[in-house]
Amino acid sequence: MESFSQVFQAVKQYCETELSPTAYSLWIQPIEPVEFKSGTAVLALKSNFQKNIVLTKYMNILTEAFKEVLGFDVTIDIITEENHTPAAEPTASVPQQTSLMPPAEEKIDNKYLGEYEYTFDTFIVGSSNTFAYAACKAVAQKQNGTYNPLFIYGPSGLGKTHLLISIAHEIRKNNPKANIAYVNGETFTNELITAIERHTTDEFHEKYRNVDILLMDDIQFLAGKTQTQEEFFHTFNELHQVGKQIVLTSDRPPKDIKTLEDRLKTRFEWGLLADISPPDFETRVAIVRRKAELMNLEMSDDVAEFIASNLKHNIRQLEGAVKRLNAFKDLNGATPSIGMAQTAIRDILNNNQPAPVTVERIIKEVARTFSVTEEDIRSSKRSAQISTSRQIAMYIVREITQMPLAEIGKEFNGRDHATVVYALQKVENMIKKDSHQKEIVEDIIKNIRDK
Repeated sequence: MESFSQVFQAVKQYCETELSPTAYSLWIQPIEPVEFKSGTAVLALKSNFQKNIVLTKYMNILTEAFKEVLGFDVTIDIITEENHTPAAEPTASVPQQTSLMPPAEEKIDNKYLGEYEYTFDTFIVGSSNTFAYAACKAVAQKQNGTYNPLFIYGPSGLGKTHLLISIAHEIRKNNPKANIAYVNGETFTNELITAIERHTTDEFHEKYRNVDILLMDDIQFLAGKTQTQEEFFHTFNELHQVGKQIVLTSDRPPKDIKTLEDRLKTRFEWGLLADISPPDFETRVAIVRRKAELMNLEMSDDVAEFIASNLKHNIRQLEGAVKRLNAFKDLNGATPSIGMAQTAIRDILNNNQPAPVTVERIIKEVARTFSVTEEDIRSSKRSAQISTSRQIAMYIVREITQMPLAEIGKEFNGRDHATVVYALQKVENMIKKDSHQKEIVEDIIKNIRDK
């Protein structure tokens, strides 16, 4: 690789394969490379708010990514446009803080996350999200009220994370000392696994059971993970019993998360369920115009309506189109036209094709679900739990990738064709006879595809 920019682009690509789309777009994508000198990678972000989140949640993955790309460990420093000072704790050994929002003494002035602010003021309200927006505003203004928990659900890319972070901004603005934890279901699961391995579950409990507000994104990733659900059940109970606010998001309502325990489904339905659906045409036009306004981009009504007519199901795609038009303007000084919009939309639709699902991702998800390691699944161990996990992993690899059986065997430590055939037949018979196991397999497949 010829430059640090190219190195860091490869680092970002590695992180993108390991993180959820929401986590990557919010926290990794905005990072810019500055320089690489004497084994130290200097990176830049716009605000201290972003830096704090990256320091507390994503330094491990960044360090791992650099080592994967370069072949050796590097030190990471993060500077911001606010103060141009290096991160206080630049390495992967940054201690985890109870609050995942900025410390109380660090003022939040509605700083940008990417190209625009994730606040209530920048959230475009339409018929598809009015109820969810109003519920989130109510929670932000008065926690521990009727809407506890608040459960927001809807397809990816419609603003659920925007609303969660807006709640955090609003609460922090009114109560700088509030202890707010923001986490997604996948990260919560991984942190629990790490805490168990390192015998630090007390610290894990301290982190999540002593907050004032718990904001959890993508709760559906707890599905099928018995130990994680047990942990979250007790976390939920402790917070709810003392009147602490809980806000959850998911891609589906609790009743449709098949392998979520009934006791959790019941608790999620104690408060308020609010759905978000794809925006109508008028709302999409308003979103495009608002994004353009925030980027100081002049855009005609024809162009805004053309984009809204062609990108109908995902707000992130609308934002992406405006960003591309803004880039075109910066490059050649041209005012956005219908022709430029056609190019931007075509590029977005091409870039938003789902990334191919790898065997590694499947094995990782199966391992998390059944509380075994990825090494166990690939190994020759024959305990009932490991054997079942391995067979299910083979079945899901075949189901999702349609990989030839011989190739599947190679991915699982060189197992032969007959072994793979036996595993597939056993899982097929199992899910025909056992509805619970069928639901677990279906949830794993859905979680992998949704990522």
